[in-house]
Amino acid sequence: MSIIKRFRVLVAALVVVCAAGISALPEVANAQSPAATADSASTPVAPPAPSAKTTEVVENPYGLDALWRAGDMVSKGTLVILVIMSMGTWYILVVKLVEQNRLFRQYRAAKKTFWTAGSLQEGASTLAENNAFRYIAERALGASQHHEGSQLEQIDLNTWITMQVQRAVDNVQNRMQDGLAFLATVGSTAPFIGLFGTVWGIYHALTAIGIAGQASIDKVAGPVGEALIMTAIGLAVAVPAVLGYNWLVRRNKLAMENVRAFSGELHMVMIGKQQSLKG
Repeated sequence: MSIIKRFRVLVAALVVVCAAGISALPEVANAQSPAATADSASTPVAPPAPSAKTTEVVENPYGLDALWRAGDMVSKGTLVILVIMSMGTWYILVVKLVEQNRLFRQYRAAKKTFWTAGSLQEGASTLAENNAFRYIAERALGASQHHEGSQLEQIDLNTWITMQVQRAVDNVQNRMQDGLAFLATVGSTAPFIGLFGTVWGIYHALTAIGIAGQASIDKVAGPVGEALIMTAIGLAVAVPAVLGYNWLVRRNKLAMENVRAFSGELHMVMIGKQQSLKG
């Protein structure tokens, strides 16, 4: 047999073998698939990795900005009034606190220098110009000097000095009470002003809902929530005003007790000197 014939026979045999092998591959795959399925069933499957949590930021379409932009002149005017009340409240709280602390310092200075001086005139000169206790002492000294040689001589000197000292004390007390009436007014009226803004806002919200013909939660919650902000602002303005008023009144009482104690001692000293001069 020639080489060519042998090569042809070999190629034909290889073709037959390859064809037989290819036809047998699906059967082998089908025979192995149950085992592979069993192996895959017995092997635990790893759970999927948890995905990173993403926080979605949702902008609030309602609030003070929306209230100011959507509000009419009445709503804006109400909000402006509440803001002015709040600014006035904090201004008065700071100013009155400074004034009360100054009066306490002046009382300590008067106790330290006034009564240790050689005379009442020298004692008054040791105090500062804006000192409330110097003002009371000068009024008392002026009353004793202007009493003689005038129609006021018909009034008893003790009564006249008492009247002048009491007037000076009343002037100091009135000055210390400046601004407290504003705090009382804000504390009593700010909640009602905020409530008025709420009622006005709810009225407009319900009117808009009625015109639109829809009463869903998104149509109601936003406008009504904006209206309720007015009540919250009114309470936020009123609470500091009430607390500050009560606190300042209590401190004023303590300060005026010092003023009255000084004026009583001054009155007794002056009356004693007048009696010693007459004697």
